[in-house]
Amino acid sequence: EGDGPRTLILANGLGGRLYAWEPLVRALPEGYRVISWDYRGLFDSSPPSGRRWMSVDEHADDAIAILDAEGIDRAVFCGWSMGVQVSLEAASQHPERVAGLVLLNGTYGHVFSSGFQPFVRLPFAGQWMHALVEYVADNPPVARAIAALAPRFAHPAVGLFWLISGADTVAMGALLRRYLREVFSASTFPNYLRLFQELDAHSVLHHLRDIDAPALVASGAWDWLTPAYQSARIAQRLPHAEYLPLRRASHFVLLERPEVIIPAVLRFLEGRARW
Repeated sequence: EGDGPRTLILANGLGGRLYAWEPLVRALPEGYRVISWDYRGLFDSSPPSGRRWMSVDEHADDAIAILDAEGIDRAVFCGWSMGVQVSLEAASQHPERVAGLVLLNGTYGHVFSSGFQPFVRLPFAGQWMHALVEYVADNPPVARAIAALAPRFAHPAVGLFWLISGADTVAMGALLRRYLREVFSASTFPNYLRLFQELDAHSVLHHLRDIDAPALVASGAWDWLTPAYQSARIAQRLPHAEYLPLRRASHFVLLERPEVIIPAVLRFLEGRARW
């Protein structure tokens, strides 16, 4: 969307699409272009010939290939959740293509070692999570049962978002219903599970201090999927990072607290990004 000289490339969360960025896209002034894409094997992007070609490295390469196809030399990479790892990998491999990083609700890697563990990490949690994912993937009836039950959690989840951040229940409800419908489709869910494992296999922690791009890192205190201490560590290790922790937010800081996130992102784009 847009045709301005400044480009944002949006790296989605696992299962998310452009609709998760709507508040930011609507708020951008003239002069910006926005590009996003579906990850390999999800939604409108076909899977690769083998599941081994679904690593975070491949997704980062896809982002650069998209910029090449569009004739864009540099862009600000905006990552949410999984997109944080993709954006950091792209910045590590192709620093000349990255004008800045906006990193929302993410981690540097090894998601099973911290996911669903906001306060205390459990030993061997990563092995248990891999075993659980593979069990679901290998047992289609179990996967179908999960897909059938998942929509029932939409209303409680929306209520929880409202309690934490006062989020718009109508907007959050519509987003969650669409997310659950698309993620649990028969064509997407197996690749979704595989990508979970790829996120755990990946880490860019050891490269963070060498990433020179300016960065804005935001987290939610009630984020159970990518706990805030992971975002804090990213901000500590990146040489040019600003950290924005939000007490009243969870895994959807842009949608829950747009009145805080959008002004911060616009200031970053106008004042710190190296176009």
